[in-house]
Amino acid sequence: MKQWPEFDHDGGLPVGNHQATLAEVLTHFGTGTVERRLVGQRLERIYKLAIGTGQVARFVVFGSFVTAKPDPGDVDIFMLMEDSFDANQVRGEAALIFDHLAGQNVEGASVFWIRRLAGRGAGGTGALANQTR
Repeated sequence: MKQWPEFDHDGGLPVGNHQATLAEVLTHFGTGTVERRLVGQRLERIYKLAIGTGQVARFVVFGSFVTAKPDPGDVDIFMLMEDSFDANQVRGEAALIFDHLAGQNVEGASVFWIRRLAGRGAGGTGALANQTR
């Protein structure tokens, strides 16, 4: 089982890339309070819908769910999709997670996504912490 680092003084993970399986993330962050279990269930549902497209290159969980906060209000997700991904072609329940407002209102999650190509040569700096794989 994954060994997670201690939370920092603000209750968050230390800066870095903390790769883990979905099961490891849910075991560590999706237990304890009723709210954590509910948000964990939302995360699992969204993950399965996204992976079902066959187009996910990277799935990143961030925000209050991956902190020591006992009652995270939602789960924040960033997905890097393959260049061939076309959100207009996604049907059924999975289509909701590629519509930011629907993801918030229906799934209780803040879901952001871009295609691989969009991230190339964009300049600037930033960090990407891959929470699940």
